Formats: sequence, structure tokens, C-alpha cells
Amino acid sequence: MHDNSAQILADLRDTDRDRYLACLLAPADKQPALAALYAFNAEIARIRDLVHGPIPGEIRMQWWRDLIGNDASTGEGHPLAEALLGCIRMHRLPVSVFENMIDARIFDLYDDPMEDRSALEGYAGETASALIQLSSLVLDPDNAAKSAEVAGHGGVAQTVAGLLMLLPLHLRRGQVYLPAELLRATGLDRETLIAGEDSAAIGQAIRAFAGFGRDHLAKARAQMAAIAPSNFPAFIPLALVEPILNRAEAAGAGLLQKPIRPAQWQRQWWMWRAARRRRF
Repeated sequence: MHDNSAQILADLRDTDRDRYLACLLAPADKQPALAALYAFNAEIARIRDLVHGPIPGEIRMQWWRDLIGNDASTGEGHPLAEALLGCIRMHRLPVSVFENMIDARIFDLYDDPMEDRSALEGYAGETASALIQLSSLVLDPDNAAKSAEVAGHGGVAQTVAGLLMLLPLHLRRGQVYLPAELLRATGLDRETLIAGEDSAAIGQAIRAFAGFGRDHLAKARAQMAAIAPSNFPAFIPLALVEPILNRAEAAGAGLLQKPIRPAQWQRQWWMWRAARRRRF
């Protein structure tokens, strides 16, 4: 795993700059394993961008599933696969969590609706929340279980913030992650949102979705004391959630025309401050 760590980190810098920075704020001896986890997450999250159609995407997902689920796999010749398998085996990480993460990401390959808040919480739980918990198992397995609930709520909040930043891109593709029940409550449906025809209703939907993320962030913050100091690096990216939610709420429907992603220097500062204070 260490042989590939420099390449994995370099790739992560390009595919997920925020988690790359969070990785650098973790103890040096844990960075190779965290980089492998984060790079794997980035890889399966961007499969739709790399293929033409959902079937080739599912084939790529299945390749990762077969690799992780085979005790005899070595990943030889594929630096990320080698690093990920080394991480899983060195830290005795549960393979089932990776399989669930891959299965959840299949949703990204299609344009199916996200039916309700529970469906979104399930999606976030098997992706962002799972990644936080896996990172905690790498950092300090003895204390990881204590902050599992914080990881659960934090992952949902992080997912909401990420989806708001990517909303214009998703709508151009015909993807709608905002729960259908939330759209109905604001007088929208999938087609109206994609068309961008009702700015007032779209603004209400965006603010309601941001509020949903804010509720989960508040629940995560209420239990921050459960996070062992040794496990806090897994939670550093959550420092970006509130500023993004603030920008989404202020922008409303304007979010579709003007990006809300904060500048790189701001994101670095927020994460560095969170690491110092052990608060997100």
C-alpha cells in the first residue's frame, strides 16, 4: 500500500481536493490508508463521467465488487486496487460496507427519482456516512463505534451540501436527487425542476433541501463529544457543510446560474480550523 501511496495521493488531489486536504491533516502513518479509501470513493462516484451509458458503468462497479469480495484478489497492476485491498486487510475493514457503497452508487448511473427523505438518508448512509465510519476504523478502531451516529447524521448533511453544489450539473443530465416528496410540497415535479421554469418554487425547494441538511448537521454537532480526538480527522470535511448550506439558502433558484462552491483557500482554512479546534 505504501509503495503506491504517492500516486494515490496525487490522483486524489485531482479527483477530490477536499478529502485530499483532510487526508493531509491526519496522522502521517494513517494517510496512505485514508488516501486509498478516499480515492476509491472518488473513483466510484465519477464512473458516470467516465462511461457512455449505465451498463458500462455497472460493469465497472461489478469489477470493484468482485475485486473486494475475493479473498485471493491482489489488485496487481492497478495501484488503487492494490492500495485499497491493502487498506481493507491491514485494518480489517468490513467488506460488506464496501459492497453496499458500490450498490448505492449504481443509483448515480441512472435518472431514477429519489422518492423521499428516507431514500436519500439511506443513500447517504451507505456512501458518505460509511466513508466517515471506515475512516474512523482506520484511525482508531477501538473508539470508532462511539461516533457512528455522528457519522450517520454528518454523512447525510455532507451529501446534501454536495448535491446542492452539483445541482446545475445534475439537472443538465436529467438527474434529480432532491426527494420527490419535497418537490411536491413546493409545487414542483421532476420535469419542472429540470426545466427551471418556476424560480419561486425552485428557490423554496432548494431552501427546504438545505434545511434538511442543516437538521442533520445540528444532530451531528450535538453529539461531537462522542468523537475521540484520534478519530476527528475522519470528520474534518464536515467543516465545509454549513458554509455551503448558507450559500445555497442565500442563492435560492440563483444557484442554477451561479456556482456556490467556496474558493479553495476558504475550504482549506475551514478544514484547518476544524482540525485545530476539533469542531465542525
